[in-house]
Amino acid sequence: MEIKTDVVIVGTGVGGAFSALNLPEDKQILMITKSDLESSDSFLAQGGICVLRDDEDYEGYFEDTMRAGHYENRKESVDIMIRSSQEIIHDLIEYGVDFAKKDGNLAFTREGAHSTSRILFHEDITGKEISSKLLAQVRNRSNITIMENTTMLDIIEKDNTCYGIIAAGENDTLYAITAPYTLWACGGIG
Repeated sequence: MEIKTDVVIVGTGVGGAFSALNLPEDKQILMITKSDLESSDSFLAQGGICVLRDDEDYEGYFEDTMRAGHYENRKESVDIMIRSSQEIIHDLIEYGVDFAKKDGNLAFTREGAHSTSRILFHEDITGKEISSKLLAQVRNRSNITIMENTTMLDIIEKDNTCYGIIAAGENDTLYAITAPYTLWACGGIG
């Protein structure tokens, strides 16, 4: 079965959902997930999300991130991540994410390789909080369709250009999903 769309996104976790919400609403977007929406690593994540607290925090945040990556991180990517973190958090809050607060202000904690408190969280279910709020927004968009229990098998490629994916759905139904834009938001090594 062939499906034509403007954008196909492989993955419905935070990366896929946030990307879909930031694409133009005049584009038809198809998101696939190999299981159900609540089985992504994003949904199951317990910890928090890092944010640049203020300009004085930049050097420490940068060093903590580089050290945690054994100094193999791409410095330009770390810089972009840090400098865009406040805007991303603002967007997440606008999408309804409820981070913990203390005295009416965002509450920060310290985790992992961070030398100071710069982690925002929601109880011990931050991933579920972020994922569920983003997916609720995705469901409200008429231009976004989600196919659960659909696994990407291969890419559709010609002359080193990607034109979509081949996927298997329920009952082993095969789909050729063609799109001018294909986004892999399937986590880590995926």
